[in-house]
Amino acid sequence: MTTDFERIGGAQALREIIEDFTARVFSDVMIGFLFHGKDHARITEMEYLFAARHLGAGVAYPGRTIRNAHRSSPIMGGHFMRRRQILANTLRDHGVAATISASWLAHVDSLRDQVLAPSTGEGSECDHAEQLQRVGASPQQQQARHSATKSLPIVGD
Repeated sequence: MTTDFERIGGAQALREIIEDFTARVFSDVMIGFLFHGKDHARITEMEYLFAARHLGAGVAYPGRTIRNAHRSSPIMGGHFMRRRQILANTLRDHGVAATISASWLAHVDSLRDQVLAPSTGEGSECDHAEQLQRVGASPQQQQARHSATKSLPIVGD
């Protein structure tokens, strides 16, 4: 039986897709900050192995669990959906068959609860103090951030 990995063109095609995808994610104005200081080559390789395994390539994925890999990142629902849309656009731009794209995106959706930061749930609410603490901000940085957000005008005022 032919796998989705074979249907998209095998290792070379998948590497091209993943390299394009990670370049888009790292440079994205909305979520790129989550990747600041991260090892682009390593993330690209882990994304490749994770996708290849899902698509039926029969490769091992030696990375951490999805939950552990994302634990220290303040990923919220909007961030997750932005990454998902970038993946959908990348798959479309590379001519990946609709059935394979749908299966891939459904797999991504099934991982949502493992990726999102605790307490973010379905919405876009953000406990800024909690998120700053999770990423290791000092008490002074936390206070400065809190003070700065309190002074922002409300749109429409």
